[in-house]
Amino acid sequence: MFAVFSHALKRSFGAIIGWGLSLGLMGAFMLGFYDTIAAQGEQLQAMIKQYPPELMAAFGGMNIDLFSPEGFLHMEFFSYMPLVIGIFAVLAGSSLLAGDEENGILDLLLAYPIQRTSFFLGRSLAFAATMFIILASVWLGFALVLPSTTMDLTILELTQPFLSLLVLLLLFGTLALLLSMLLPSRNIAAMSAGLLLTFSFFVPVFASMDKKWEKIARFFPMDYYQGGFALSGINWEWFGGLLAFGALFALLAWLLFLRRDIRVSGEGTWKLPNARPQR
Repeated sequence: MFAVFSHALKRSFGAIIGWGLSLGLMGAFMLGFYDTIAAQGEQLQAMIKQYPPELMAAFGGMNIDLFSPEGFLHMEFFSYMPLVIGIFAVLAGSSLLAGDEENGILDLLLAYPIQRTSFFLGRSLAFAATMFIILASVWLGFALVLPSTTMDLTILELTQPFLSLLVLLLLFGTLALLLSMLLPSRNIAAMSAGLLLTFSFFVPVFASMDKKWEKIARFFPMDYYQGGFALSGINWEWFGGLLAFGALFALLAWLLFLRRDIRVSGEGTWKLPNARPQR
């Protein structure tokens, strides 16, 4: 299993560097403007009140305090990161097994003396480690700039929003993995998981503008994502719930993988019942 884990993690090296470095630099650059923005609080607050409520709802609502550390980090970074990094999580999760299968590699890898369970665990843990390292790189960019700002935050408090983001990304990544075991191709699985991610992202926005959506929002994971507001403390019930659903998706994907007939290469087809009349 360690060999599978190590190989899969090495294959993700480019993604780790690309996503981790770029978002880390972006976070450090953004955090450096906190003092400047806080110093112009009254003028900016008056300008923000002129924004359409629909626009502000996507960043936490009109009542968000942009000049508090929680409000600033949520609005300027964590509010839209599930959609940005979520794209990578969905693509990585959907191709974790199905990508090699469609490329004609998976059957050759499984021909080696390795159990499917060990192979699945190695790949899954490598995916989780990749997401962790990417977010750790982004956290490092924040942590390096934090002492130069007036934010009254500790390193431990700064970690909490990243934990909230990590568990959400793992959930959608494992969902994409499960869909890749159920649907005919990796592309369809990634598209389906991506649509669910996008819809889940906007449901809380709709709920903040129309109370009729509040009951619907409870069934979507984004309603339990704290983002920058986790600086005040993680809701461990929400965190555990998201983690449990991610583990459930991974478990179901593992069970399907154990029973899967591996294709030699190429995408699969929909297994529809034969509608031809019997002679």
